[in-house]
Amino acid sequence: MNLPQAFWLVPVASVVALGMAYYFFRTMMAADEGTPRMREIAGHVRRGAMAYLKQQYKVVTLVFVVLAIVFAFMAYVLKWQNPWVPFAFLTGGFFSGLAGFFGMKTATYASARTANAARRSLDGGLRIAFRSGAVMGLTVVGLGLLDIAIWFIILSQFYEGDRMALITITTTMLTFGMGASTQALFARVGGGIYTKAADVGADIVGKVEADIPEDDPRNPATIADNVGDNVGDVAGMGADLYESYCGSILSTAALGATAFAMSGEMQMKAVVAPMLIAAVGVFLSIFGIYLVRTKEGATMRDLLHSLAVGTNVSAALIAVATFAILYLLGIDNWLGLSCSVVTGLAAGVIIGQATEYYTSHSYKPTQKISEAGLTGSATVIIKGIGTGMISTCIPVVTIGVAIMLSYLFANGFDMQMSAEALSKGLYGIGIAAVGMLSTLGITLATDAYGPIADNAGGNAEMSELGEEVRHRTDALDALGNTTAATGKGFAIGSAALTALALLASYIEEIKIAMERAGTTLTNLRGEVISAADATIPDFMNYFQVNLMNPRVLVGAFIGAMAAFLFCGLTMEAVGRAAQKMVEEVRRQFREIKGILEGQATPDYGSCVEISTRAAQHEMIFPSLLAIAIPIVVGLVLGVAGVLGLLVGGLAGGFTLAVFMANAGGAWDNAKKMVEEGNFGGKGSFAHKATIVGDTVGDPFKDTSGPSLNILIKLMSMVSIVMAGLTVAFS
Repeated sequence: MNLPQAFWLVPVASVVALGMAYYFFRTMMAADEGTPRMREIAGHVRRGAMAYLKQQYKVVTLVFVVLAIVFAFMAYVLKWQNPWVPFAFLTGGFFSGLAGFFGMKTATYASARTANAARRSLDGGLRIAFRSGAVMGLTVVGLGLLDIAIWFIILSQFYEGDRMALITITTTMLTFGMGASTQALFARVGGGIYTKAADVGADIVGKVEADIPEDDPRNPATIADNVGDNVGDVAGMGADLYESYCGSILSTAALGATAFAMSGEMQMKAVVAPMLIAAVGVFLSIFGIYLVRTKEGATMRDLLHSLAVGTNVSAALIAVATFAILYLLGIDNWLGLSCSVVTGLAAGVIIGQATEYYTSHSYKPTQKISEAGLTGSATVIIKGIGTGMISTCIPVVTIGVAIMLSYLFANGFDMQMSAEALSKGLYGIGIAAVGMLSTLGITLATDAYGPIADNAGGNAEMSELGEEVRHRTDALDALGNTTAATGKGFAIGSAALTALALLASYIEEIKIAMERAGTTLTNLRGEVISAADATIPDFMNYFQVNLMNPRVLVGAFIGAMAAFLFCGLTMEAVGRAAQKMVEEVRRQFREIKGILEGQATPDYGSCVEISTRAAQHEMIFPSLLAIAIPIVVGLVLGVAGVLGLLVGGLAGGFTLAVFMANAGGAWDNAKKMVEEGNFGGKGSFAHKATIVGDTVGDPFKDTSGPSLNILIKLMSMVSIVMAGLTVAFS
């Protein structure tokens, strides 16, 4: 199969992204790491993070080997799958893990250098932290595009000619998304349990009971807390957004192959279009990264503006570039599809701004939570939960409007729901998700920046760098809390659009599985046709996918329940691990004489070991449950039940994830606002009340909430990969 000349921009963009990531890494490494004490602390964190990641990868590798053997049996013995599936699955997991590894390695080297740069200026600290975060962003998009390009080139050599070739290629490539999702879920859940067990333990005993500052070297859980920021918020987030990025591109390509299946050359253009938009987004992300800078004495709004300049300029430029890309590509309805991309970009910006409003202490919602601390921890928690619930309105409405507009732009505002209009409309929704993620290189940089700044503050505190330096690192850390919350909102929003595109891709995979099995069906006109010739309305009618079918309704209930069950399991896991951490910190304060006076060194290693063991043990069941649920539902309720499951999981999971991420972010920044001297300042009654709120919010925003966007995509990916099994039994 001949690939269009424009396609080769994709591997070129991937190489440029990886090259720039390496350049930023080397530039960061050339900076001074600071005093011997700063280097010592950074070394402890680095070794702890790498030791944890090594142990996690051992567990995940075992899971991948077992699943790959299962997929190989299904493909080569039972003939239920494409023979490429086991290999695609493994490469997806490998590249996802690699993205997380490189990002975390960079972050553990960057924190001390950021703190040291902050000794001279705020701008110096911001630049090192942000460009180190850019290493993660550019590594994710670089590896993602490289993986996509390699598979597209390889599979194009094995499939030739007919309209089904591109459909088979793109749906096969989708399966490496399951590998990426599986790896991401283990990274997110395991890393989230690790970091929050340490964080909650350090806060409860250190800040509330012993009345010592955050990141104080006398606290035995401090090193574990700093390690956790890297394994959860860097490695976990990188693996998560790698999967979202690849999933949006591949699901859109698969939808394009179906929507334009009867259009000859246009089919290839529709498949390549999302790859080209993502490739151009790489170059514009790099441009935006160079725009981020600030001045000494900058306020929180100044710092937010600095980051907004880079991200918004990149988003505006990719919006303009999309019109040129699709016009030059010569794709049908290029103007409408370009508007779909702009819709996705606009939705991402709106969700980000809404998240910032509800989580930054520059605005009233979080300020009111801080004020609630004057009457105790109960009112802080009540106010935070209420704020989180209210905050779901704007993202949900925004995603709803984006879905409708991108659908209508793509099909020329055809309201008749014909088979062709439906297929092209779904392609528009997919390409809107690509638009939202097209500048992920810089968007993820703003997110990965957060834990780097947080660790820099910890290093400054433990190294006793002085009040002025700590003030600068606190400003960078507070900014990081907001950008992290914004990044989580962005990730959840992109997951919603991607999951909807994957829903349509699941239908195509079922059709391919039916064709492979030689199954025919009856279309809406009563004619017996092959599965390959069935339209989406034919398919929905054949499997009775409607709200009057109890299988669909039961599946939807199970999908919504799965989101709450998953959150409950991960929250309890954090609670159990935190209890062990609290007991250990109390034991050391009680038994090791001189810790609180600074005359004895705490046993940091025991706390690191508690978090590591808890994360490895507790992450397995929730992660395997996410894989098992779609399989069981497919076997028991069939195709209609799986579609209900995916819809219920998407609606319930998206809303719950926004609530948890925003409530957690608001609690965190409410505490920061009090620590800046408001409502009594550090050590006051209000401060201790907001610390309690922050400890409740920790697993909300860093474990359960962010994991939900992986859950809803992983259930879709598992359903796609297991389509042959579902068809065989239903």
